[in-house]
Amino acid sequence: MNYWFEKQFEEDVADLPEKQTRLGIKTKDYGKWNDISSKKGAERLEKSKKRLGYLNDSVDVSKLDKETLLSYKLMKQKLQQHIEDYQYRFYTYPVNQMHGMQSRVPAFLINMHKIDNKKDAEAYISRLHGIDTLFRQLQENITIREKNGIILPKFVFSMVLEDSRNVITGKPFDDSNKESTLLADFKSKISELELTEEVTTTLIAHAEKALIESTKPAYERLINMLEQQKGRATSDDGAWKFPKGDAYYNNALKRTTTTNMTATEIHQLGLKEVDRIHQEMKDIMKKVAFEGTLQNFFAFMRDDPQFYFKNDKEGKETYLKEAIVLIDAMKSKLDTLFLTKPKADLEVKAVEAFREKSAGKAFYQRGTPDGTRPGKYYANLYDMKAMPKYQMEALAYHEGIPGHHMQLSIAQELEGIPKFRKHGGYTAYIEGWGLYNEFLPKEIGMYSDPYSDFGRLAMELWRACRLVVDTGIHAKKWTREEGIKYYIDNTPNAESDAIKMVERHIVMPSQATAYKIGMNKILELRENAKSKLGDKFDIREFHDVVLTNGAVPLTILEELVNDWVASKTDA
Repeated sequence: MNYWFEKQFEEDVADLPEKQTRLGIKTKDYGKWNDISSKKGAERLEKSKKRLGYLNDSVDVSKLDKETLLSYKLMKQKLQQHIEDYQYRFYTYPVNQMHGMQSRVPAFLINMHKIDNKKDAEAYISRLHGIDTLFRQLQENITIREKNGIILPKFVFSMVLEDSRNVITGKPFDDSNKESTLLADFKSKISELELTEEVTTTLIAHAEKALIESTKPAYERLINMLEQQKGRATSDDGAWKFPKGDAYYNNALKRTTTTNMTATEIHQLGLKEVDRIHQEMKDIMKKVAFEGTLQNFFAFMRDDPQFYFKNDKEGKETYLKEAIVLIDAMKSKLDTLFLTKPKADLEVKAVEAFREKSAGKAFYQRGTPDGTRPGKYYANLYDMKAMPKYQMEALAYHEGIPGHHMQLSIAQELEGIPKFRKHGGYTAYIEGWGLYNEFLPKEIGMYSDPYSDFGRLAMELWRACRLVVDTGIHAKKWTREEGIKYYIDNTPNAESDAIKMVERHIVMPSQATAYKIGMNKILELRENAKSKLGDKFDIREFHDVVLTNGAVPLTILEELVNDWVASKTDA
């Protein structure tokens, strides 16, 4: 059975050149992009149906051991959901300000495409040429969406158009002194190689030719298309505006949270959590002897310059250095909380200039399974007012250690489970783990500064508000402005944070509900295990149960924890 799982995974990877690169695999496809055509999508659907038929008709589950049975369940569910969700395949925005293809393509080349030799450099050039075909497929997909009544909200266009123009600004696209982002990246990478001057000059000339002949026209066509579509866009923001929009959003909530919670239940949970966290913040106000209302305290935390680094090169460099110090301090405490730790290294990096204006506040990018490319914690330092000092600790723990870097690296390094589980993803599990690990360090004495503890609460509050606003926009027909106002009224974050967050909700329906629901479930499972096991409870073993099965739906995680509790009870 495990051989079959591996065979399917390898088959899928062979069909996805970008995934090969993300996994650190170089093949004959190193110079190619994924095929995103609707024809390829239909082929992948048929493949899923065929695989599901095999699992249903040809596998005797009674003969599977426990670990293989779990893999069977996960694969079967994954295939069923792919088939069920095919009807919604165009219910997304392939260009958007968060992870749209207009910025994802250059980010992929810069961060993923390693150049270790001349052949790799030629593959990079091949990918520059390939943007032409990739963007033709992208435009076809955008056209199909519009025919189906799915078009970007009006506010998104200015951001994706700016991203697109940024990519084709600078040499060799114009006569400016500054090199374009991609040319600068290519030249920087090949400068590290031991090549003759003649070979280097030739490679650069070929790269410039590819940028002019393929990359530039591809972006110009996309820009022209988006400029035209912008005139037909509306300011309706929620998924309710789509055909069968309510059904789509309810399904998206199920997939994101891996629960059966309704939009109304999620909305109410958010309101309840906001009230609880506000109360804990008032306790901190007393601790620091602040006089005034919670709103006054929010304004103080938002506006007082003591809480911010300068918005200049020195301030940004200091932020990155201090983030590394926080992560290193946490590394020294891991033995008290974890049995299994990642082998992969972690880098802290600022979001690149070409996408920092539209990108999110912070995010993690996993490294390769073999450790040749480390995991990266990206901090967006475009606006230092959106990155207060008091949130640094919680952000570093969430994106780095013991959050995403530990979970995703450990999953990739696991032995004895199929690769589709090592590299799989369930947002509620992954982001729930990240948010849980903002809280976990507090239990071992971190957040000694009450303002940092306020920052932790501010970030948890942010995730609670997400439950309210995501469901508000997509199920209750809130406007973009109503969502922004809710964040401003209920959190200490900068207005720029609130705007970015609401705009993220709009282009990624349901995604932001994962964090709080995942965290709550992990804490609930932990507390249940504690109450049942008493002195037998070991937090390191609990974390091992959570981490050493790869990412799983919350329902499966509950089964795994319950099985562990039962095994300890019987012992």
